[in-house]
Amino acid sequence: MSEQSPAEDAREAYADALPEYAERVLEVAERIPAGRVMTYGDVAEWLEEGGPRQVGRVMALYGGAVPWWRVVRSDGVLLPGHELRALGHYRAEGTPLKQAGRSTEGHLPRLDMRRARWDGGTDAEGHT
Repeated sequence: MSEQSPAEDAREAYADALPEYAERVLEVAERIPAGRVMTYGDVAEWLEEGGPRQVGRVMALYGGAVPWWRVVRSDGVLLPGHELRALGHYRAEGTPLKQAGRSTEGHLPRLDMRRARWDGGTDAEGHT
């Protein structure tokens, strides 16, 4: 049995087919510590290339091989269609959340972006 995680195995399976930019986006996603998040725009800024839409596209196509729930919308709204899976990860990792108001559709919490956002400062060596 491989000592790598299933995500690493999956990523290696298509690594040769990944565009260079996609590989860089996924590397940033892997660096985000448990319990913290970066926005799509934060990742693009970190890479000094592309923008939120490009990062979002990479995550939509290839993000399943990395902790995808740690790359988020800037408003803290959980990823549509994946809210419950993401919420499970956030709760397990202790990611700061804001409780949903009564008027919020589905009564799902949002990420507390002020507290959960990671600026890449800690463990950020090797910044490209």
